[in-house]
Amino acid sequence: MDSDAQHPDDDRDESIENPDASAEIAQENVETPTAAKKRKLNRKVLFAGAGLAIAAVAAYGVDIYVTHGETARGTSVLGVDISGISPAAAQRKLEGQFPDIASRPVSLRGGETSVEMVPATAGLGINWKATAESAADQSYNPFSRLIALLHTRDLAPVQTVDEPKFTAELQSVSAAINREQLQGGIVFHGSVPEAITSIAGQKLDAAKLRGAIQDGWPKGGPVELPLTDPGALVTDQALKKSMRDVAIPASAADLIVKGEQNIKATLPRDRIGEVLSFTSDGKGGLDAKWDVKAAEKILAPQLASTEKPARDATVAIGAKGPYVVGEQSGRTVDWRKTLANFSKDMLKPKDRELTATYGDSVPAFKKADAEKLGIREVIGEFSTSGFEYASGVNIRRTAEQVNGAIVKPGDTFSLNGFTGPRGLEQGYVESGVIINGRPGRGVGGGVSQFATTLYNAGYFSGMDDIEHREHSYFISRYPAGREATVWEGSIDVKFRNPAKTGVLIQAFGDDSSVTVRIWGTKTVNVESINGGRWDYTSPSTIRLPEGPDCAASGGQDGFTTSDTRVIRDATTNAERSRATRIVVYEPVPVVICEKPKPKPAPKPDAKPADAREGEPSTPTSTPPTTTPEAPPAQVQEP
Repeated sequence: MDSDAQHPDDDRDESIENPDASAEIAQENVETPTAAKKRKLNRKVLFAGAGLAIAAVAAYGVDIYVTHGETARGTSVLGVDISGISPAAAQRKLEGQFPDIASRPVSLRGGETSVEMVPATAGLGINWKATAESAADQSYNPFSRLIALLHTRDLAPVQTVDEPKFTAELQSVSAAINREQLQGGIVFHGSVPEAITSIAGQKLDAAKLRGAIQDGWPKGGPVELPLTDPGALVTDQALKKSMRDVAIPASAADLIVKGEQNIKATLPRDRIGEVLSFTSDGKGGLDAKWDVKAAEKILAPQLASTEKPARDATVAIGAKGPYVVGEQSGRTVDWRKTLANFSKDMLKPKDRELTATYGDSVPAFKKADAEKLGIREVIGEFSTSGFEYASGVNIRRTAEQVNGAIVKPGDTFSLNGFTGPRGLEQGYVESGVIINGRPGRGVGGGVSQFATTLYNAGYFSGMDDIEHREHSYFISRYPAGREATVWEGSIDVKFRNPAKTGVLIQAFGDDSSVTVRIWGTKTVNVESINGGRWDYTSPSTIRLPEGPDCAASGGQDGFTTSDTRVIRDATTNAERSRATRIVVYEPVPVVICEKPKPKPAPKPDAKPADAREGEPSTPTSTPPTTTPEAPPAQVQEP
């Protein structure tokens, strides 16, 4: 028999067998009078709460139903109550309350300045229909609706904006309100200081201006416009203090710097304005600014004869070729130490004399650096010839300036940058230039011949072409498609040294030719391939009066050509690069110098003078002959 089988008697009531337990259960099931009352009260509260909730939900539903399609409770626009009515009624009420709101002038006030604005003229208006409809957007949040019973909200009207008109109005208002602020300071007239009194100004905050006007004008104004913070102005007290303590003492005497060999340099008191200036400190005061570098520029040239500048090592060309010239140390004025107490020295009441401090100057480029450049052989060379005397002067002067220039690995050489200005003061003369295809005159003319010579020397030495421009018109003494013009400040010849070694430019000329050689370490061979000529164009004709300004010309056809540069390795002859440049030359116009037509003789008078009264007068001579205008000037050096 299974020991886990349930005994038939296990279902019997335990209380029958246990009288004590049965009594306890009976006792627990007996409800006291107090408990019964509490239970009845809880039921009443529960039923009451449920009733209230049901009533609230019903009231909420009724409220939504009743107010549906009406403006929200507790809503006003510009102080006019429009709550609980239809949007159409709200629109009529607002239009009746504000019939001409956009036509009434509104005062705009920025600081102490006021201007009037007519909103309609400024492109502003109110869309009352959209405003009323926006008031009908009711919240379905029960708490928000409950709050609306106790509080009101003033709804901003929906505006219309004509952007072009409003933008113009903003500019007009800014022009009327803004006033330039003048910060006080001190200026020098020679050695005499002058105090400039501050003038207060104001400036509208452009970022906030639009919003301020749109928010404020419907309320009738005045509208307070936002201003930027102008910062503190220099006070009269600060001006007086800076004049007394700095400006007047500084301009009272010269500063003397005594150099070696008993040579003196002077910073005169009438140049004090070049080294001393005043700026606002932003707190109502003035800061004195001492320009030590400006003082050095005035003083240094006066002691230059007492110095021996350092000289970098370089490479020169002798009878046997390149050789290294070693560096040389120097002895120069140490202006940083000499003027270390410049601001204090300039305020001394007397004995305003300093002693210059000298120091050794060390070259930056040493002999070993020059030797590493590897400048040992000619790697490119070109010569041109055929120029007039004056052009030859300019060409040889350019060659003299450029001769010996070193271009280190990776550096770029600029002809204009290296020579600087090419004027009369630099030894250049007036020579021939080409203006619109016709001969003309200009200081520095002819330097384009040197530019072409330099460009070709760099071309055949493998330099990277950075910048060059061909002449507009072909010049027969130059290779077609492989030449360059130059003009100070606008047209340049630049090339970059791509090699790992440096290059040196040797340039020289005589009465009939100019040569440029590039020295370095030869690593490439360069070939030039001309592509021929095509697309010929015929010249136009220009007729000018005879005289010094007219040079007759038979003209010349224009054409298109090309040049291909092929660079090969000097050791293996393997091609490194191939580049083609297409060049278009304009036709040189035909210039005809014509004799002026003779003036016609005046016609004899056929009537007496009194009979001619009231008649229009007849000119006694023909008007001057007009000269056809030439095309815009294209200036280039031949």
